[in-house]
Amino acid sequence: MAETLLDVRHLPKPEAYLALDAQARAVLEGLSDAVAAMATFSALLHHGLGHLWTGFYRVAEPGRTLRVGPYQGSLGCLEIPFGAGVCGMAAASGQTVVVPDVEAFPGHISCDARSRSEIVVPVFDRRQTLLAVLDIDSALPSSFDAEDQRGLERMMAWFRSEDLQRG
Repeated sequence: MAETLLDVRHLPKPEAYLALDAQARAVLEGLSDAVAAMATFSALLHHGLGHLWTGFYRVAEPGRTLRVGPYQGSLGCLEIPFGAGVCGMAAASGQTVVVPDVEAFPGHISCDARSRSEIVVPVFDRRQTLLAVLDIDSALPSSFDAEDQRGLERMMAWFRSEDLQRG
């Protein structure tokens, strides 16, 4: 199966996320492997939206440690403690965190010095257990807003709708 990666940067954000969500669901139909799904979402979002870094930090030790998972972009941080940086804060709180200016975010962990803004979305399974966080970094300030949050949270709901194998 050779899928074409959509470039949705020309679309209004709501339409862009609907198109990416539809493509992800079509590609992932019948799949129950969480890691393969994370890899697929990373590729679709990264190439579709054109940001600096797009990927997942998986829960390695519940309540304690996130570990880099499937991603697209430069090298990511290998491990992030819960509560540390944007990813750790989203993991600890279970809430999406939007950061317009990473330099103004206390305790920001810089894995790539080019990053200027960030959004991190918690990813839960159908039992509401935290599997990972989706992290997207932009080289531009204020890249993310409520439209991004809604679109990404809707896409990450895929993980709640499946009986997943955690690979």
